Amino acid sequence: MNRRNFLRGTAATLVTAPSIARSAFVAGNDTLKIGLIGCGGRGTGAALQALAADEGTVIWSMADVFMDRLDSSLKGLEENGGEGRVNVPPERRFDGFDGFKKVVDECDVVLLATTPAFRPQHLRYAIEKNRHVFCEKPVAVDGPGLRSVLETARMAQEKGLCLAHGFCWRAHYGKRAIYEEINSGRLGDVQLAYATYLAGGVWHRGNKEEWSDMERHLRNWYYHTYLSGDHLVEQAVHSVDKILWAFGDKTPLNAVAVGGRQQRTAKKYGDIWDHFSVVYEFADGAQGHLLTRQWDGTAMENLDRILGTQGVANLDGWAGKFEIAGSKPWKYEGSGNNMYQTEHDELFAAIRAGNAHNQGEAMVRSTQAAILGRMSAYTGKRVTWDDCLNSEEQLTPATWEWAERPAPKPPVPGKS
Repeated sequence: MNRRNFLRGTAATLVTAPSIARSAFVAGNDTLKIGLIGCGGRGTGAALQALAADEGTVIWSMADVFMDRLDSSLKGLEENGGEGRVNVPPERRFDGFDGFKKVVDECDVVLLATTPAFRPQHLRYAIEKNRHVFCEKPVAVDGPGLRSVLETARMAQEKGLCLAHGFCWRAHYGKRAIYEEINSGRLGDVQLAYATYLAGGVWHRGNKEEWSDMERHLRNWYYHTYLSGDHLVEQAVHSVDKILWAFGDKTPLNAVAVGGRQQRTAKKYGDIWDHFSVVYEFADGAQGHLLTRQWDGTAMENLDRILGTQGVANLDGWAGKFEIAGSKPWKYEGSGNNMYQTEHDELFAAIRAGNAHNQGEAMVRSTQAAILGRMSAYTGKRVTWDDCLNSEEQLTPATWEWAERPAPKPPVPGKS
């Protein structure tokens, strides 16, 4: 089963906060108004999952930088969301760079599924307006974005707002079970976590003569690092997240990485690479290894191998196999689940119960680890954890506007 088919099939932590004002959880109102910001496939899927998670939800307002994307998403929601569950008249549909604000102002819960570069800005506005948020991964593309989201996450915690992330494997029952075994010591001391994310190429929406540079970039945002963070940050961040999970979410000391462009060399593919290999160094010499690529016509694989002093864990999420071999063998035999749906089930249950469900710092941590790997690969240098977080390299523009914006050339290690 390849990744795209798997996605079509569409570790939370609940912190009770008795002092939270009940108004933060829309007490006394049976209807939760949902706002969707970012109307691509993932955003549309998240909206349907929000509807399935709670009978009292309604899709109330939508925004996308392009109205044609919004219209396509709305059509799908109206066809699949259920009678009376999608109520988005023309006056609650917004496009352009500032449309997100109008959605936030209209709704109780906001789903952020935009191009990654926008997430720090959108999340900050939503939390300032006291909205609960589901924020897809990754949550930033550079150091300034990481620091912004970290501050926003702490603001959400102080306000008692729910903030859930899109690191979906954390909501998978089998993954939760085996990582609980690993983190509780069944493997002994973890020495090595090895992850693969070997996938094919992704979509390209072409080019039209009338498009400006900015529109061309946004239509094909995946291929521009300042918008997507590169595929190590946008896609393989799931595997990076699992490497951290294997070490009990301890952060690496540094990373050294390589990569480049082997298949996607044409100008239309912007400045991103198509393969990376990253070695993360943890305390006491333990390491995390990531191998990821997006090459058409090649074998696909998404595996995790965790080696400890008393055994080895073998995880195949796509096949649903989770086993530990060694002095304390173990095998997951529990039920399966739709992890994307579980993310939303737990978020809306927390909102209804008045519990602060905040995964903010966790989503920053995993995003930072992926950016750390990219920075090392692009520069050819060993980059430390603090170097990444404190970096002043801002990839995103100070203001968003429909202007000419030549794309940077692909990075060259040793020169970039």
